[in-house]
Amino acid sequence: MNKAPAYLAPKNHYEILDGLRGVASILVVAFHILETFAGGDRFKQIINHGYLAVDFFFLLSGFVVAYAYDDRWAKMTQWDFYKRRLIRLQPMVIMGSLIGAALFYFQGGVAFPMIDATPVWKMLLVMVIGCTLIPIPISMDIRGWQEMHPLDGPAWSLFFEYIANILYALIVRRFSKTVLAIFVLIAAGLLINYTVFGPQGDVIGGWSINKEQLNIGFTRVLYPFFAGVLLCRMGKLIHIKGAFTVCSLLIALVMFWPRVGGSQHLWMNGVYESFCIILVFPLIVAIGAGGQITGKRTARVCKFFGDISYPMYITHYPLIYIFTAWVANNKVTMQNNGLLVGGLLFVTSILLAYGCLKLYDEPVREWLRKRYLVKRG
Repeated sequence: MNKAPAYLAPKNHYEILDGLRGVASILVVAFHILETFAGGDRFKQIINHGYLAVDFFFLLSGFVVAYAYDDRWAKMTQWDFYKRRLIRLQPMVIMGSLIGAALFYFQGGVAFPMIDATPVWKMLLVMVIGCTLIPIPISMDIRGWQEMHPLDGPAWSLFFEYIANILYALIVRRFSKTVLAIFVLIAAGLLINYTVFGPQGDVIGGWSINKEQLNIGFTRVLYPFFAGVLLCRMGKLIHIKGAFTVCSLLIALVMFWPRVGGSQHLWMNGVYESFCIILVFPLIVAIGAGGQITGKRTARVCKFFGDISYPMYITHYPLIYIFTAWVANNKVTMQNNGLLVGGLLFVTSILLAYGCLKLYDEPVREWLRKRYLVKRG
């Protein structure tokens, strides 16, 4: 039996968008390392808005999904779409859960007192569930942070991305531009309502299975993901020179900007974050998608950043757990070896991501593509 090419040929990548995903991932890792020294105080962060990278990822994902699939529904079923998304994302979800399990018992101490009392069978059960991306209830928590994925915290955002993909495939892909624009405006209103008038003045959260955290998670994903879909359908891209550099600087500026308003005026920070998510992030994507790479060095940087972005995002946090435990157990400060070890962790995160990419993710995805996406004739 000869194999015929898959009936959905791959499209060209937006190379700059791939690179920007990598820039945001690198800033996320740096944010999480430095966050350890803030003692859980959102007003003392160094990369003050590093968590907004998640909202940027959501917008990028919506744009890329629309670009890849909007004009292909006459040639594929919903199950074809789900298979493609699972093949792209699920292998590294599994790897993140496995790494989290392998490193779990190195994270015990004052920061995570539940770890030492957690039996191996329960940890392994949570690992298996984590490999499916099914969220666990708070009653099954084995760490103490009430995460839906306590072995690999960032997997919560993949849970909401999967939901957004399902909503896209079931309903939103059928929307006209007008209906989609109305939907996105409503989602923007929900985002503004939560950030400006809500209890926190920010979008931090979404990682637990309770009413409050689920509200944050859905609020965070609905606007950016479907704004990305709308942006792609509108096709209003911005063409400027040095797009990758300009966009990278804009992302860094958004994330490093000091928290606005302090604890007395939470709504001010809510206005800032709403402004960034609703206007600045779409602007960055429009510039990135409309830009051209002219130099070989920039092309190599964008490719490398794009390749490691997802593996780094989904595998770095078990290392952060270990780092957090070490800092708490030994009362480490930034000046007392904290930055040095944090720098080593940063490099290790990149090496781990690259190793997972080349030795696991790419070969597994290629095998799955041949097994499930290539027609046999």
